[in-house]
Amino acid sequence: MGKTNYTYAVARIRVLETALFTSAVIEQLLACRTEEQCIQFLQEKGWGDMNTSESAEAILNREQEKIWETIRELGVDMKVFDVLSYPNLFHNLKAAIKDACTEEHGKNLNIYYEDTSISPDEMLEIVKNKEFSRLPAFMAEAAREAYEVLLHTRDGQLCDVIVDKALLEAIYAAGKEAKDSIIKDYAESTVAIADIKIAVRSQKTAKTMDFMKRAMAECESLNVAQLAKAAIGGMDAIVEYLAGTDYAEGGKAIAESPSAFERWCDNRMIQTMQPQKYEVFSVGPLVAYVLARENEIKTVRIIVSGKRSGLSDDSIRERVREMYV
Repeated sequence: MGKTNYTYAVARIRVLETALFTSAVIEQLLACRTEEQCIQFLQEKGWGDMNTSESAEAILNREQEKIWETIRELGVDMKVFDVLSYPNLFHNLKAAIKDACTEEHGKNLNIYYEDTSISPDEMLEIVKNKEFSRLPAFMAEAAREAYEVLLHTRDGQLCDVIVDKALLEAIYAAGKEAKDSIIKDYAESTVAIADIKIAVRSQKTAKTMDFMKRAMAECESLNVAQLAKAAIGGMDAIVEYLAGTDYAEGGKAIAESPSAFERWCDNRMIQTMQPQKYEVFSVGPLVAYVLARENEIKTVRIIVSGKRSGLSDDSIRERVREMYV
């Protein structure tokens, strides 16, 4: 794609970025006392539409849909964004396997994402008929294996591990093939952060080395064998291993608290995107905008659900993500 097309698209994104929530706007949202006040605040900011009325979930889902409507309107090659849709596609695969392996055989037990390259109905049909070759090559084998595992062992966790690892490997492969550095950076960060999360969870739940080998995906910025070995050694060993990598801050967050670690995972991705603010001729700012919007929606969801649950402002604030702008 020529540079001129991106010049127009980036100029349009720069205008849209001015509507992204800043830390100051997030503070205003935090100052709302109730979920109802949060909803009113969001509506005043143009969130949702005529059909989302007073439902926070409907407003947030509508904002998610708006991201892709916006990107499509820019008239750029949508293939670049494929890798960003992989998490939802693989989520739908897990949902379809679980629905297909239950007695009801209906698409009613699990939540599906719409707007994926394979519709939820088609995904369920593929899995129920065991026509795994209809899936993209990067999903087919994992789908077959996860289906067989769930059908014969009823081990939902192992089913998830198989699909989740295939997702990480697909993202990483897309990063390796990508011409745009932003996709490479996105893939590297996504896989490394996921591996660190697996190590932390495995340490807390006393998982075996074998489990971690099944779950973790290889990447360049971490040595997964050393990370898994550290997880067997304890949380301090994970922190110590990370101290010698690009993810030392993540180690500090682990030592602080579980919510600080979760927040670091998301913030790390936003920091990876920050240099795109100064790009003009590439797809980078568009990808960064999509991730910034997703981060913004996630942060708003944390605040709204915190208000709903009656959490203190301090405990909500420590979960709040860094903003892109």
